[in-house]
Amino acid sequence: MLRWLIVRTFATVAVIAGLAALSKTLTENLETYFYLVLIQCGLAATLAVSLNLINGITGQFSIGHAGFYAVGAYVGASWTMLWRPHLERRLPILQTGNLLGDELNLVIALVLGCLAAAVAGFVVGTPSLRLRGDYLAILTLGFGEVIRVTLLNIDAVGGARGMTGIPTLTASGDLAFFWVFLVLIAVTLLTRNLMQTTRGLTWLAVREDEIAADAMGVNTTRVKVTAFVIGSTFAGAAGVLYAHFFTGISPDIFGMDVSIMITTMVVLAGTGSVTGAIIAGFVLTALPEAFRFLKDYRMVIFSLTLIVLMLTRPQGILGTAEIGIGTLTKLLRKRSPAARTNTTP
Repeated sequence: MLRWLIVRTFATVAVIAGLAALSKTLTENLETYFYLVLIQCGLAATLAVSLNLINGITGQFSIGHAGFYAVGAYVGASWTMLWRPHLERRLPILQTGNLLGDELNLVIALVLGCLAAAVAGFVVGTPSLRLRGDYLAILTLGFGEVIRVTLLNIDAVGGARGMTGIPTLTASGDLAFFWVFLVLIAVTLLTRNLMQTTRGLTWLAVREDEIAADAMGVNTTRVKVTAFVIGSTFAGAAGVLYAHFFTGISPDIFGMDVSIMITTMVVLAGTGSVTGAIIAGFVLTALPEAFRFLKDYRMVIFSLTLIVLMLTRPQGILGTAEIGIGTLTKLLRKRSPAARTNTTP
């Protein structure tokens, strides 16, 4: 047990150090445009994996994920712009402009944004106990629109103008890649580990047959609410990171089209596939940028590409399969010359 704890601690430290070093290298050597696209891909993948917890693993049909995204973004930005300035006089450690202050404020913003999004997830998840399918989709879609319209009418957070000039937290600006992909790794590991545990099997049981799962003693109420809370928490974290690294947010950024795009990522990935959700998040975010040279026709090509993928691969990119170290090892062994030589007809 102690040996396993030491190994996990060492692996965690190595990953954090590696991400910090890679973030610094990319910031200094990668063009700003490509760097921003990479950050957007990481945020999209986080949103896709977090929604996959709700739609893919527990079988709920939520299409209002942008609402949780918006809650996290606005609460995190409110801490940085509205609440922190009143506290930094009493707590000098909260002053920005240095590594400790910047990172501490970002962590606080992440915690507050995640908590607010989790509460929103609980509020939405509780009424969902009596709804499923299309009715649940309408409920969650309505929630997303309620959040957007509410933000439009709150002057304290800018109303229709939104919040601009959000501090990038200068020290964190060089670590944007670090924070975005650290959150992505966290939600990925949590989801993969959840699916391999007894608790995760109860989630899959709810997805396959909720009535049968309830008859076997599974607390379907707890499963569905927990899925909404965890999924919304990570969507809130993505919102906080978006607000602080793109320095401006407005209600229009979190509209219905964003919710539909996140849902498309999950469906295209293959419902329940974590690695598929990550791939879809990167592909659907980078593809419009790759087609930018086509100007007005790029969205037409993008839409046709999605249609072709759905017609040729209706179960998604990976279906229910996952890509792991074992899968890659087997694939490399099959393609290696030695493996082909030793294969007998």
